[in-house]
Amino acid sequence: MRKVENIFWLGIKELRSFLHDFVLLGLVIYAFSFAVIMQGRSNSQELHNASIAIVDEDHSELSRRIAHAFLPPYFQVPQSIAERDIVPLMNKRRYTFVVDIPPNFERDVLGGHRPELQIDVDATAMVQAGLGSGYAQQIITTEIANFLSHSEAAPPSTVNLDVRIAFNPNVTTAWFSSVMGIINNVTMLAIILAGAALVREREHGTMDHLLVMPLTPFEIAMSKVWANGLVITVAVGLSLYVAVRDVLGIPIAGSIPLFMVGVVIYLFFATAIGIFLGTVARSMPQLGLLFMLVYLPMNMLSGGNTPLESMPLWLATVMQASPSTHFVLFAQSILYRGAGIDVVWPQFLAVALIGGLFFSLAILRFRSVAAQVT
Repeated sequence: MRKVENIFWLGIKELRSFLHDFVLLGLVIYAFSFAVIMQGRSNSQELHNASIAIVDEDHSELSRRIAHAFLPPYFQVPQSIAERDIVPLMNKRRYTFVVDIPPNFERDVLGGHRPELQIDVDATAMVQAGLGSGYAQQIITTEIANFLSHSEAAPPSTVNLDVRIAFNPNVTTAWFSSVMGIINNVTMLAIILAGAALVREREHGTMDHLLVMPLTPFEIAMSKVWANGLVITVAVGLSLYVAVRDVLGIPIAGSIPLFMVGVVIYLFFATAIGIFLGTVARSMPQLGLLFMLVYLPMNMLSGGNTPLESMPLWLATVMQASPSTHFVLFAQSILYRGAGIDVVWPQFLAVALIGGLFFSLAILRFRSVAAQVT
């Protein structure tokens, strides 16, 4: 009970120190509120409200059908312009797409002459340019096929393709990017807060005071784990309920409490990495450099941005040893697919075992540093 009491009161000291560190406090608030909201609303990877103009040099039924086929929310209402205005208006970034329908286009289509139709694209709007070109080609092809089928009384297709998209029916980027932003911030801030807490003790000279007290290195390290883990856990819960569900209006398919249990398990690993880096770094700038070397590979190769199936087999196998990979896997399963404990318990177990191993290594490293100081 004496050890538990020491860990509790040392953790309270950590919380007070954190609340008085306005830089770290502001970083946590920003990362789990404004950053998540901005990432959900600005990091759009789908076509939305693209500006488009039509140069109709044919003035036929087919050209009018093509012009009226570009509809919101993918495209703005098409504007009619003259052929001579294409280059000046695109240089002024007035339109991302310009569809130029040549004279006698309908007659040549009906005659089977395979006429050319031009789509000018402003590729500086990279995401919309890439996606919109495919959309425009599909829309024009569909309108021409429908026009020919009605004109030539062709029989309808015998196959109806029915595509059903699960878990994100509208393929909205915000549904993915906002939640993944929270997941990435858990790893980032857990490492930073735990490492910064240790470095701050050494820079202020209070680490020497703690080590001469009747405290063990385990008690000192464990107090930093639960205090900083509590801060991140509260921030994650508020971010999911307020920023994601209420402000962004993104539905959460699964159980948020079950996800929070997984977060608590994962924090033992992430904070252990922070403590380990804190024992290596001598100052906050050194901690920042070490953090980038550890965090960037964990984030990029965790499967959150690129599926493990798309990686080389050897790399995907190596990343199975990283709890961040299992963290992303069970987070997506719970929050996107509504999975229960019967589905995600293997990931929970893997994170707990690997995290426990890293936590033990961090404690051993902390003890060796404490022995050198004393």
